[in-house]
Amino acid sequence: MSRFPRLSRVRDIFPSSSRAESLRIAEILRKETVGGILLVALAAVAIIWANSPWADSYFALRDLEVGYEPWHLRLSLGAWAADGLLAIFFFLVGLELKREFVAGDLRRFSTAVIPIVAAVGGVIVPALIYLAVAAGTPGAARGWAIPTATDIAFAVAVLALIGSHLPSALRIFLLTLAVVDDLIAIAIIAIFYTESIDVLPLVASLAVIAVYGLIAQRFREFFGLHSSAAWVILLPIGGVAWAFLHASGIHATIAGVLLGFTIPVLHRRAARGADAGPGLAELFEHRFRPLSAGFAVPVFAFFSAGVAVGGGEGFASAFGDPVVLGIVLALVVGKPIGITLATWIITRVRRIDLDPSLRWIDITGVGLLAGIGFTVSLLVAELSFAAGSAQHDHAKVAVLTASVLAAVVASILLGSRNRRYRRAARAPQAPPDAEG
Repeated sequence: MSRFPRLSRVRDIFPSSSRAESLRIAEILRKETVGGILLVALAAVAIIWANSPWADSYFALRDLEVGYEPWHLRLSLGAWAADGLLAIFFFLVGLELKREFVAGDLRRFSTAVIPIVAAVGGVIVPALIYLAVAAGTPGAARGWAIPTATDIAFAVAVLALIGSHLPSALRIFLLTLAVVDDLIAIAIIAIFYTESIDVLPLVASLAVIAVYGLIAQRFREFFGLHSSAAWVILLPIGGVAWAFLHASGIHATIAGVLLGFTIPVLHRRAARGADAGPGLAELFEHRFRPLSAGFAVPVFAFFSAGVAVGGGEGFASAFGDPVVLGIVLALVVGKPIGITLATWIITRVRRIDLDPSLRWIDITGVGLLAGIGFTVSLLVAELSFAAGSAQHDHAKVAVLTASVLAAVVASILLGSRNRRYRRAARAPQAPPDAEG
């Protein structure tokens, strides 16, 4: 037996990873890869534009206000992207979370415990590193949650580009870890970044969400057969729920998660053991993921990533801020340490083995990919510090820098591992190397 503890075989840790599940994950990888490329492209355009001679036009566009003031919906385009478009992303997160807990890899404790503990480790360690580095800096403590999030689109895009021969168990581990990570990020935003709550709009929002869920549950077959029905019926109801939640003081993206939770996962006939095909949640995932990955998240990145660095001097000034150093160290160092250490501890406690095809260096590589914060980290940075403040801009510079560093280091590490797995695939009689 190897001297290294090993995650249990895929069929034990991820028993639901049948051929159908593998095909579903492959489709998610393809769509998130395209979304990740668009996200990076629009973020790069924003950074270049914000530091060009035409920077004023970028900030004028980002700060342009549109909407109906009496309903408290006169927001800048940047705010519409953060509060509105990201609600689409979080709706997909809600669908994925519910599907995983009802019919996926997280429905059994024995399966769920590994990614849950890994995700928790990937939140706690970066937060502690950030607080240790930024201690004593006025106002910096509020940004502790910035380095706790993982950007699944960006991470999957990197994995797809460099991981053609990496074991499927590693891909499943990353996606499941990211799902749990998203759930933790949602809880953090709802609990720690809500300053005051207006009860009446909150109750109204929950009531509308309940109506939304009843309609989706009652007419699940109808919405499954008629793709346009969700746009005509459910979208307006969801929009009302979003508006009420926005007025309540809770970050409006949470509405997307709650609405996603109401969508039924299983087909009615599935309860009778019939092969009923995909449930409404999976159908909605197929229909709306391109909208989220291909439009909502990249547009948010465009409006959020544009930070005027101010040339080399401004860049040097930013890295003199403990907030920047704390975020970079937390994402690039804290994430892989937290995820790898937490996974190692739970495998020891639960007496679980790594899949024979994996090594601990692979888990560390996934931890580095999880250090790509980007989307949710940028959102938390906007919630943590006042717009226009030095810490607000510095935090965004840190998130962008850390995400690029994590992506580069993960690409080097996992690219090396990918070459080893490719050689092993060409010579199947040769056992996997014992490194890591």
